[in-house]
Amino acid sequence: MTDSRDDAELLRQPIGYWTWAAGKTVLAYARARLAAIGVTQPQWWVLNHVVGSGDGATRDELLAANQDNLDVGAGLAPEIDVLLERKLLVRGDDDRLRITEEGRELRDRAAGIQRANREKVCEGITEEEYLTTVRVLRRMTRNVGADVSDV
Repeated sequence: MTDSRDDAELLRQPIGYWTWAAGKTVLAYARARLAAIGVTQPQWWVLNHVVGSGDGATRDELLAANQDNLDVGAGLAPEIDVLLERKLLVRGDDDRLRITEEGRELRDRAAGIQRANREKVCEGITEEEYLTTVRVLRRMTRNVGADVSDV
């Protein structure tokens, strides 16, 4: 599909709409693909963080590390509970949550899906275009008062 709009028309398009539409569409795509293997996006974040932490993570560490991920906030705690109930995570005597073999297998499948999602989203987009887009969006976000130094 090609876009028939010329540059002058595109310059009048609202950035707020396009960032919302892109975010909504990309998230729905990614979440549906993760759901197909039985994991939610917040569960993926938790599993991925636990794997990356080396020696597990406490519930508080997981909540703190993921508190800004798409406004999930307090909604992450029930996701951790589901992972424990499904025995994808286990709590050690030191209160650290560690991934089980089944959890690692699911995390690895989800990681593959996330890589494929990015490839699909970036199809036909050069690294230079991607980099420019991210830099411009970061600058726009800073322009309206957000701190993007940790993102």
